[in-house]
Amino acid sequence: INDSEGHASSSHQTLKGTSKWATSLENLLEDPEGVKRFREFLKKEFSEENVLFWLACEEFKKTQGKKQMQEKAKEIYMTFLSSKASSQVNVEGQSRLSETILETPHPLMFQKLQDQIFNLMKYDSYSRFLKSDIFLNHKKCEEQEENSPEAQTAAKRASRIYNT
Repeated sequence: INDSEGHASSSHQTLKGTSKWATSLENLLEDPEGVKRFREFLKKEFSEENVLFWLACEEFKKTQGKKQMQEKAKEIYMTFLSSKASSQVNVEGQSRLSETILETPHPLMFQKLQDQIFNLMKYDSYSRFLKSDIFLNHKKCEEQEENSPEAQTAAKRASRIYNT
């Protein structure tokens, strides 16, 4: 399907990079490069622990075996939730999550806290990230690459192949 100018319509083009990151925090967190840039931004805002906690919870959900789950649960608790945590996240109800729960871990034991952090990032940090120099400079570099002579000639070749 082509638009009036003969270009492939956008419904067949998949978004990538900064365009995809800008559509949702979920898309940003699915892209390793997006996570890297978001972490870089959060580090400057002194809130990198939020995304690190979120990522640790995602990894925890995939953990197999009770012993491994106990170890990872304790690591998450000690790193992010304990009153002595090195990278403590600011969540409601963290005091109600006592160390005793670490003895009987389950994949979704941190879900409510993870959701709180996700919403904090989504409604606070994420919107600032999209306006940050880190995001805007990365977007600019992507656009320059897309508009480079090499990219254009490849696109024209592809366009000739598919539009004949």
